[in-house]
Amino acid sequence: MTWFFVIAAVLCLVYFAVIALYTGFGGSALIIWPVFAAISGLLALWLHLQQKHPASLRVRVSVITAVCASAAIFLAVEGLITVSAVSASGREAADYCIVLGARVRGSELTSSLERRLRRAYIYAVAHPHCILVLSGGQGPGEDLSEAEAMYGYLYGRGIRANRFILEERSSDTVENIRNSLALIRQREADTPREARVAVLTSNFHIFRAKHIAEKLGQEDVIAVASSSDPVLMLHLWVREGLAVLKDKFMGRM
Repeated sequence: MTWFFVIAAVLCLVYFAVIALYTGFGGSALIIWPVFAAISGLLALWLHLQQKHPASLRVRVSVITAVCASAAIFLAVEGLITVSAVSASGREAADYCIVLGARVRGSELTSSLERRLRRAYIYAVAHPHCILVLSGGQGPGEDLSEAEAMYGYLYGRGIRANRFILEERSSDTVENIRNSLALIRQREADTPREARVAVLTSNFHIFRAKHIAEKLGQEDVIAVASSSDPVLMLHLWVREGLAVLKDKFMGRM
């Protein structure tokens, strides 16, 4: 078991180096891999010391229980994320589709955002009466808002301007969805029936986005998933698992 954690620590550091070289050290939440490496290293050291100076039974049981429980909870969350990603067919028609933004580098689209926009274009063509709510503000290192960058991509590929609503104030997923739903409800204030709403985002992000929308009072949310970068997939899935646990603990989903 000691060697398991040693190998885990090394693999975490190797993967950290790979994604740092691939995206640059400014990538989101890269610190989790050195942290995982440190935790694995400490567990390996603790297990090694137990062979010479065993701790009391109570301490050993407590440590093992904590590690196993944490791993079980995290794996369960990852399972829910995966099931949501696989089941998000995106074939149902919606009146509005909230397209969640992702980081823009200067004025250039990142891989995640471009993948979402390719999926948004396909959905828009398949459902010509759907209004696209492009959601994302302007953050550090961005020359324009994420919503404006998304508009430029989709309009440049022939989607009519009257099919867009731009939401440019949000800075995280909860704000994305809350602000977008507010714009939809304002537009539909005089309509007797509730509008059908889809949320389009990366496959790893679908579970959290859909549950946040439901927490904010939107029923029967349609999930539309885009693909993820294969090099970053493990990082994105792990980071999202931590984000799900954080948002659940904070009561945001």
